[in-house]
Amino acid sequence: MNETIQPQQIKTVDQLQVHIYDNRALLGTAAASHVAHKMKELLDSKSRIRMVFAAAPSQNEFLQALKSTEGIDWSRVTVFHMDEYIGLAQEAPQRFGTFLRERLFDEVKPGEVHLINSAGDIDEECRRYAELLGAAPIDIVCLGIGENGHIAFNDPPVADFNDPSLVKSVELDLPCRQQQVNDGCFASLQEVPTHALTLTIPALFSGAHLFCMVPGKTKTAAVHRTLNGSISTECPSTILRKHPDCTLYLDPDAYAGDMS
Repeated sequence: MNETIQPQQIKTVDQLQVHIYDNRALLGTAAASHVAHKMKELLDSKSRIRMVFAAAPSQNEFLQALKSTEGIDWSRVTVFHMDEYIGLAQEAPQRFGTFLRERLFDEVKPGEVHLINSAGDIDEECRRYAELLGAAPIDIVCLGIGENGHIAFNDPPVADFNDPSLVKSVELDLPCRQQQVNDGCFASLQEVPTHALTLTIPALFSGAHLFCMVPGKTKTAAVHRTLNGSISTECPSTILRKHPDCTLYLDPDAYAGDMS
C-alpha cells in the first residue's frame, strides 16, 4: 500500500513492525488508513470479516479517522471488544462497550455487534463470549498497550501466553487501575473497579492481522520494554514481537524511551 502519511521512522523488532509518526494525530490517521485498507482487501475475498477493538483514550484519533473512512461495507463486519469492567452500572460512561458504541459502532453500524455483558453470571458470560469469539477466525485486532505493558486487561500478574481460555475474569493490578485515573476516565483510584472480564492473550493473538496504536508520554516506559525487554509476562506486550503480522504505531512521546 502506498502511504499518504509517511512515518518518520520504520523499524523491525523480531517480527514486530514499528512505525513512528510525527505526532499523535498522524499516528491515528495512518493506522486507520492501514486498517481500512486491510478491511477492504479482506472483504474483496470474504463474505464477512470479524474484528476486535480496544476501548481507551489512546484509540481516539484512530477511531475518529476510521469512522470517517469511506468505502467500507460495515454491514459485513462483525465486531467484538476486548475487555469490560465488573461492577460498573450499565449506564456508566466508563464502560468500554459504551465507549466503542459512541465513538464507532453507532455511527458505522456494523452488521453484528457483540458486547461483553459483565452484569450477570461472570462464568456464564465468559463461556458465552468465548463461544462467539471461537465460532470463526478473527481477522483484525485493533489494540493498545497499557502503562504496565498489559494488552487488553492481561496485567503482568494474570497474563498467560498459553492461557487455555479465550475470555476470563481478572483482578486489575494497581498500575492498571491508576492508569484509568491518569487517562481521566475516573476521578480517583477508589472509583476504579477492581475486577474485569478480558480476552486472553491467545484470543488476541489469534487475530490474523494486529494493529497496535500507542501514543503519549505515559506509555514511554512500556514501549521501551516492549521493544527491548525479554519476552515475558512481566511485560505482556513483549509477546507482540512474535506475532506474524503486527504493526505498532507510535508518536515521538511514546517512542522517547527508545531513542538509543
